[in-house]
Amino acid sequence: MTDWVIFATCLLAGLLIGSFLNVVIHRGPAQWKLVDSSDRGTLVSPRSYCPDCKAPISSIHLIPLLGFAVLRGKCATCASRIPIRYPLVELMGGLAGIIAVAIFGFSTTALLAALFFWFLIALSFIDFETGYLPDALTIPLIILGLAANVIDLFTSFPNALIGAAVGYLVFRLIGAAFHRLRGLEGLGQGDAKLLAALGAWLGWLALAPIVFTAAILALGAVGALRLSGKKIAGDTPIPFGPALGAAGALAMVANGLDLPAYYWR
Repeated sequence: MTDWVIFATCLLAGLLIGSFLNVVIHRGPAQWKLVDSSDRGTLVSPRSYCPDCKAPISSIHLIPLLGFAVLRGKCATCASRIPIRYPLVELMGGLAGIIAVAIFGFSTTALLAALFFWFLIALSFIDFETGYLPDALTIPLIILGLAANVIDLFTSFPNALIGAAVGYLVFRLIGAAFHRLRGLEGLGQGDAKLLAALGAWLGWLALAPIVFTAAILALGAVGALRLSGKKIAGDTPIPFGPALGAAGALAMVANGLDLPAYYWR
């Protein structure tokens, strides 16, 4: 296949995966009993519907990006506004597929890298919206990372094992110390499991750059919110998952491009 056909195929597949990720983000937390919700659907049924008026969404309006554009961001039945998260996640899903193939070629490694990106997208948005990083996603991500590195795809298997263990223990210890000093939940178990997953995929040497980058991103986001006039109290919980997810995605890109300034094998 020519390059443009490969990239177009990866974009289309990524957009469709992004559409499914929206289902995971919307329905997953309730299905996994992380939040209270009247929505008792599963990840595969019933078919998608408007959360406000409960009207089923037609097939044409479920087409990634196009459906949102045709509807002009509003429900076809009740005209309630569709959250911008839906087209954003679809677009990110498509870009993840393209980036994976652009870096790793049309290969199994690229498929696994795309899967890594898609997991991080779902986890980041779930944490942003609910404050939870579900075991239903973090644990499989750890297992997939270790499995991929049995044949040293992204790092050596010993580095992956150490990365998973160190990633979890470091954040658990920091979280416990913060809770003891401040009486507040600084870093939850979900953050520790997500860092363990990043270590399982990219090795323990990638953890320091990932945490540093995530901290910079999180501080930048808080600073931007304050500059915009939003008041943030000292005890306001700030989801760290999105920053960790973004830093992990950057580390995967650095891994594929072999950028030693950021990432060490």
